[in-house]
Amino acid sequence: MQAPPAASDSGRGLAQNNFSLRQTYSAPATQAYAQAPAQPAAQPAADGGRGLFGASRPRAQPAPQYQQPYVIQYGAQPAPQYQPQVGGPYRAAPAPQAASPYGAYASASPYEPAYSLDSGDRLRIVVFGQDGISNSYLVDAAGNVNLPLVGTIPARGTSPQQLATLITARLKQGYVREPHVTVEVEAYRPFFILGEVTNPGQYPYVVNMTAETAIAIAGGFSPRASKGQVTLTRTASGQQFHGDVPLNYRLRPGDTVVVKERWF
Repeated sequence: MQAPPAASDSGRGLAQNNFSLRQTYSAPATQAYAQAPAQPAAQPAADGGRGLFGASRPRAQPAPQYQQPYVIQYGAQPAPQYQPQVGGPYRAAPAPQAASPYGAYASASPYEPAYSLDSGDRLRIVVFGQDGISNSYLVDAAGNVNLPLVGTIPARGTSPQQLATLITARLKQGYVREPHVTVEVEAYRPFFILGEVTNPGQYPYVVNMTAETAIAIAGGFSPRASKGQVTLTRTASGQQFHGDVPLNYRLRPGDTVVVKERWF
């Protein structure tokens, strides 16, 4: 009987390789990690990022950038300096325009000046403690009022409060030591209505009356009247204003209303 053939060198090599693999995997994980060499930075693959069998390879991510931390400063900080903008989006405000007695309807501001006295106004002037002066006075055609002891005082163009100041100043000139004067309008000067109305003329002013009220006082429209708007002439603060206003426009003493003739 012959002895079995001895194991070949290839068999011994396989057994030794298996023994080496068992020793490698039996080593602690920390030791394997510590002995692992540093891996070079990932380079873009020449095959377009795909592996041997067409599978996508993970792309290399950029390294995170260092950001400087935000620093909070305590203590007083200098105030920001204002830098004016030259030629910026801001423009100069338009120049104010003179006020009109017609209000917002007549292309001016809605402000109406204080009532100005004129010829035809009847005033109630009271000087406390002076019964000889306290009475009713009419502003004459020259625009003045005549008071006992005081004489002639100009009233045209002044307000009742301004006239009271003038009378007070005059009384202090040797007549009354500490005068206290009040001036009120007892009866306003009349208004005038002309044009296409039944009875044009002069009529007593009614407080808060409108152009339509004035037309009714004058007997209404004539058959040829234009009933949309009327023309108003008003004198205020020494200036005369002229323009068209609606029928519900409020009149003032001394106004002149003209009703136009219609053309169709």
